[in-house]
Amino acid sequence: MPTETGPDHTAVRTALWRALHLRADPPPYVIEDEVGLRLAEPGEGAGADAGDGWRARPDMDVEATRRTRASIVARARFVEDLVLAEAGRGVDQYLVLGAGLDTFAQRRAADAVAAGLRVFEADRAGAVAWKRRRLTELGYGVPDWLTPVPVDFEGDWWGQLAAAGFDPRRPAVVASAGVTMYLTEDAVAATFRHIAGLAPGSTLVTTFLRPVEDVEPDQQEQLRVAQRGARAAGTPFLSFYAPERMAALAREAGFRDTRHVPAEELADRYFAGRTDGLRPSRGEEVLVART
Repeated sequence: MPTETGPDHTAVRTALWRALHLRADPPPYVIEDEVGLRLAEPGEGAGADAGDGWRARPDMDVEATRRTRASIVARARFVEDLVLAEAGRGVDQYLVLGAGLDTFAQRRAADAVAAGLRVFEADRAGAVAWKRRRLTELGYGVPDWLTPVPVDFEGDWWGQLAAAGFDPRRPAVVASAGVTMYLTEDAVAATFRHIAGLAPGSTLVTTFLRPVEDVEPDQQEQLRVAQRGARAAGTPFLSFYAPERMAALAREAGFRDTRHVPAEELADRYFAGRTDGLRPSRGEEVLVART
């Protein structure tokens, strides 16, 4: 049996930022997600009853991290919108790489069932075992259409997905959010090649970190702080990409079409008309690639 090592600290931080959006920012909300907070249970109790001690964490500083928080909720909303749009066109497989505390299956269950989606969540064995237990404890359970897949990303993880029922001969949406910065470029390219070999009509949506010098001047120190924190936690950032390089990697892997989704586009789509000035940073942006 896999050892329950729990989620990565980065997965917890991302879930807390999504919850903080509901508590620190005024409506309209880009995404409403406190399920990840309930799973992580960073304080006494869970969910709305959880202690608010987690909000005192330095990485939850409301003002210092507001643009990073905006980027996190924007990317989550963009991925969900894309998945549901593709499901409306008949795509019925959704694969989440490095799933962490992703909560699409819990929050959008009605949409997934209506679209006939089968959701696969791939992550480390210990993280998968921990999340399965927490879902059971909180009453969500693991429905038949949700398949947690314990994988060794250094081994034959593609074969492990196939053994779990993922069918590479049928179109799929594959999401990789907040992952590429922890991988070497060779590992990113290898992952892209696997996904580019999926059935025609498949879509990859991935995020990537831009080099520090490409980020807004007022956000550069925040990114340096994040780099130092990741290194100290033993999960250093290994890869940064200009949008042109990320698109080139996808084309070299075999994707027929790529599109860079800049922070400005996310801001126009999800933050237009806000009076609080909340906007995502271009520190992390999105690439969409299609087979």
